[in-house]
Amino acid sequence: MPIRPAGRSARTSRLLIIAVVLVLAAGFGLHRALGGGEEDGGHPGFVDQAGPRTGARIIPAPLSATTGTGPSFELSAQTAVRIGATGTPEQRAEIRRTAEQLAEALRRPTGLPIAVTDAVTDAVKSAEQGAESGGPADGIVLALDLALPEETGPEGYRLTAGGATARITARTPAGLYRGTQTLRQLLPPQIESRTPVAAPGGWQAAAVDITDRPRYAYRGAMLDVARHFFTADEVKGFIDRLALYKVNHLHLHLSDDQGWRIAVPGRPELTSVGATSEVGGTPGGFYTEADYREIVRYAQERYLTVVPELDLPGHSNAILAAYPELDCNDSARPWPYTGIEVGFSLLCAKDERTYALTADVIDEVARLTPGPYLHLGGDEVRKLAPEDYREFVRRVSAQVVAAGKIPVGWNQTASAAGPGGVGLLQYWDGKGARDQDLKDAVGRGAQVIMSPAGRTYLDMKYEASYPLGLSWAGTVDVWSAYSWDPDTLVALPPGAVLGVEAPLWTETLSTPAELDRMLLPRLPAIAELGWSDRSAHDWPRFRQRLAEEGARWDAAGFGYEKRPEVPWPGPGH
Repeated sequence: MPIRPAGRSARTSRLLIIAVVLVLAAGFGLHRALGGGEEDGGHPGFVDQAGPRTGARIIPAPLSATTGTGPSFELSAQTAVRIGATGTPEQRAEIRRTAEQLAEALRRPTGLPIAVTDAVTDAVKSAEQGAESGGPADGIVLALDLALPEETGPEGYRLTAGGATARITARTPAGLYRGTQTLRQLLPPQIESRTPVAAPGGWQAAAVDITDRPRYAYRGAMLDVARHFFTADEVKGFIDRLALYKVNHLHLHLSDDQGWRIAVPGRPELTSVGATSEVGGTPGGFYTEADYREIVRYAQERYLTVVPELDLPGHSNAILAAYPELDCNDSARPWPYTGIEVGFSLLCAKDERTYALTADVIDEVARLTPGPYLHLGGDEVRKLAPEDYREFVRRVSAQVVAAGKIPVGWNQTASAAGPGGVGLLQYWDGKGARDQDLKDAVGRGAQVIMSPAGRTYLDMKYEASYPLGLSWAGTVDVWSAYSWDPDTLVALPPGAVLGVEAPLWTETLSTPAELDRMLLPRLPAIAELGWSDRSAHDWPRFRQRLAEEGARWDAAGFGYEKRPEVPWPGPGH
């Protein structure tokens, strides 16, 4: 039988065990010492960060952030947003627009006047009055500065704040806009309130010096308005959420089996027939030219590029309902189609009437879209011979190029990518030999947006029992969305990855509230992958910063899902 240690020996053993546990807890965190890992959602409790917010607490993490020793920056009745004196008239008009947006966002919750002033106008007035020009230097200053390093790029900026002044400088108006989003995050979360509120401790931000720029040029999110239609105002609300986290592309999935969502002159059947359905049998809808232009305008003012997608030649049941003569494969389902099956529909790839239709819709959507891209879809085509599929993609890509746009396609279009063809591939599915197809296309000059379904598809369930979403690509919790590297997921040459995008498909989502629950808190994870330097990616620190965003979303009226892998403040955390 075993011999028990007696008296002091037993106590010594127990003390030794306790000491070992404490050492492990100190070095690795008590949650790890007791068996909680990063992947299974173990986390320390929420740490209440007292005092004004610093650059170490914002999302996406900036390139560098130093907290100063001077007084905090504080909004007051004397604070104004001041436009610097540099820039062309066109640039200054853009900066004024950003200044007005910022001032309105700050007035609403604080009740402070927050005027907008222009250094050039102020100088003229001062000269006319015989006074010194320039005006006061306090307030929030937005100024172009071409002396900033060239690597700052078009979206980088520098933000310094302390006392009565916050100064944002950048090489372009877009960079100034990104800096204003950081300033909003430095202020208390109540700054996002739509009505006047009080902020505990006042409207302060810590004294900081931030230098920042994005890792990738393309940082996107996709909204599927085909499976369920969302109005222009609802899309604008979606844009508000993207802009806060420095996302710069809005991909709109405008057509699918369940509906066609944009008016095309000369092709009225696309909307009079093809827009009348959606998943579940509700009426659907479409964007008029005015609706679509309003979405584009609103996105542009927040420095988001709209990327329209017309999914061809599959996912085309709504087109076939409008133009049944283009169905030479007997592939269409009876209209209205309200299910969610994929891969059955197919435009006739050998009928010239198909290419007359695609030319009409591409020309119209290109005319309404100022950005450089037009997405032609190309995924899940299961009833077309490979050579016919390549010819279809080649011809439609040529139409996109003729309309002045760069063709974008899902990664199945890789075989037709390269000079004169698809120039930007969206990677979502690595099955079969598709990784090799992607590599070959990159060798021919194509670039890649990384959207792996098992990491970035925000319609995937958080867990198997979650009531919204699907799970064909697995489940995607916040850790899964954050803990991967777009540069190394597929072995591609340096520079091949242009960026990352988070698609939100809507087979099971029909309201803005449901979009919010799937978007937040995973969108900030993807946004940080796209913006922040790889060296800044740190899951324990990220989830702590993410937990603080809950108060911001509460103030803004955004819905979100309180996932257990994030240490939200409150009972149980």
